[in-house]
Amino acid sequence: MYASREDIGYDFGDDSKAGSKPIKPNPNIDGGWAWMIVLSSFLVHILIMGSQMALGILNMEWLEEFNQSRGLTAWVSSLSMGITLIVGPFIGLFISMCGCRKTAIIGGILNALGWILSAYASNVHYLFLTFGVTAGVGSGMVYLPAVVMVGQYFQKRRALAQGLSTTGTGFGAFLMTALLKYLCTEFGWRNAMFIQGAVSLNLCVCGALMRPLSPKDVVSEKYVARSNSEDNQAKALSHSAETIKSNGVLSEEPEKKEEATNEEVLDSVQHIEIGGKSRSGRNMYGLRILKTVSQLTVTVRKGFAIWYSSYFGAASLFTNRVFVAFIIWALFAYSSFVIPFIHLPEIVKQYNLPSQNNIFPLTSIIAIVHIFGKVILGIISDLPCISTWNVFLMANFTLVTCILTLPLMQTYVSLAVVCALIGFSSGYFSLMPVVTEDLVGTKHLANAYGIIICANGISALLGPPFAGWIYDITHKYDFSFYISGLLYMVGIIFLLIQPCIQKKQPREKSTEEAQV
Repeated sequence: MYASREDIGYDFGDDSKAGSKPIKPNPNIDGGWAWMIVLSSFLVHILIMGSQMALGILNMEWLEEFNQSRGLTAWVSSLSMGITLIVGPFIGLFISMCGCRKTAIIGGILNALGWILSAYASNVHYLFLTFGVTAGVGSGMVYLPAVVMVGQYFQKRRALAQGLSTTGTGFGAFLMTALLKYLCTEFGWRNAMFIQGAVSLNLCVCGALMRPLSPKDVVSEKYVARSNSEDNQAKALSHSAETIKSNGVLSEEPEKKEEATNEEVLDSVQHIEIGGKSRSGRNMYGLRILKTVSQLTVTVRKGFAIWYSSYFGAASLFTNRVFVAFIIWALFAYSSFVIPFIHLPEIVKQYNLPSQNNIFPLTSIIAIVHIFGKVILGIISDLPCISTWNVFLMANFTLVTCILTLPLMQTYVSLAVVCALIGFSSGYFSLMPVVTEDLVGTKHLANAYGIIICANGISALLGPPFAGWIYDITHKYDFSFYISGLLYMVGIIFLLIQPCIQKKQPREKSTEEAQV
């Protein structure tokens, strides 16, 4: 599928020792507790991404309650979706310092608090802060760890594992749409949000399941990845290896020196503590506090160093040109998927199809087919003769075609067919972590995927309000889909052009060497 992570040059550890001795792989890699991680990630996608895909129900309630324009009201949903993804790079810093488990538990509490506070909203601007920002940041603190943990626990069946876990988005969109519709009908939208806040506390349970891998597990994982990647080298994006290597590899010497200094600080604190016992017991409490602060400082500095080096160091992620093209694609892609979920209920009203849509909502069709799309595309991508990159591009071409043709469909059957194709082709979301990990390696997956979902978040943040603004001017949603589809196509073209440029450079270099 791609050049292996070791070829790309992002695995900075001393791999010579690991490669010389066969290390027995840990049973939790590709099995055992790894499937509990998949379950945890699946539930996270239901509670976070599924709920956000069902916000079209609440958007209609807010329009009736606050009597604001569609463009302004759509900012509530897009803020929540956008901030969930935009905070990705900063959540990568939290993960580096605190780990995935603690980050996810804190995020679960924050997300539930945002839903509950939103039940007392007096205007749309109040919802911007409580639902858009508070719940959005909490969602981001749970979502990124859920994706990263699956990438850490799986090597052989990464695409399938990511596909199974992210099917929670489809299940969640179907279940949460029905749940929110029922709750709004029976109890009103305010009580519905309060109840949803209580349900969101289950995110803390999902976070507790994210058991971190021990250092031994990480070494075993590297050895297994190396033995399995030999058969998959020299495929579609192997040229990205040359780019990263030519730009240099981050040296570990500063990190080792820093770790040695930090250990000396902790040892000195411990010696002081022992001396304090012999002198007096009064200073013990202060010494323990000093030791705790020192350990916390070491953790924060080490986590920040890893986070900083990924973005601005000698081996910065931005030196990988294919990865940069991937970021540009992400800036345009996600809004094309989000806009139908937010505005389809309004489109159905315009076409006088509410009776048919009430029987089987179009958003539910997208959600259900989306489940099968993720699993099927994941299985296909794991086949040895199939390139994940090619599957990813084909799914993108199908989705952008559907977005451009959706405004032309004005009957329920034709809209249902297009929505089904949107649901299936958008299953490529399960391949995004796999593509990212193949480009940068497991060590940088958290920071790299944080950048990708940040770009997706900007797209989700601006897409729905833009569609609402276009509607306020033209009283049609047609131009919204056309413009977002064309921008999406520009992003796909970037993905196609960059690999071609990268392939030409090694060939030109080899011809020059031959002449010499």
